[in-house]
Amino acid sequence: QVQLVESGGGLVQAGGSLRLSCAASGRTFSVAAMAWFRQAPGKERELVACISWSGSNTDYAASVTGGFTISKDSAKNTLFLQMNTLKPEEAAVYYCAVDPGSSQVRSQRGAYGYWGQGTQVTDYS
Repeated sequence: QVQLVESGGGLVQAGGSLRLSCAASGRTFSVAAMAWFRQAPGKERELVACISWSGSNTDYAASVTGGFTISKDSAKNTLFLQMNTLKPEEAAVYYCAVDPGSSQVRSQRGAYGYWGQGTQVTDYS
């Protein structure tokens, strides 16, 4: 089993920044794609950003391109999401996910077999 624990969420004003982290532990994989998804109340869970095993390839939802950056520290088994110039509509629960065995970026939600419990990002503008 893989355990994924997100942290870094909280209250943020429009235009503010947050940095989310996702610590992975448990079973290890030779390669794994990783991603951040988010789900707002009443909406489908959607991809925010994904990253390849090597970290050299990334993909972003069009709505966050230029404002968010996904990265990873493989030595520490940690995934990050730097979120800048946040908008009120980006308030949601943010989840990290792992797709074991994939070395490439994976944008499909169904590709990911392991999920964290999520961290809440709340707008207080």
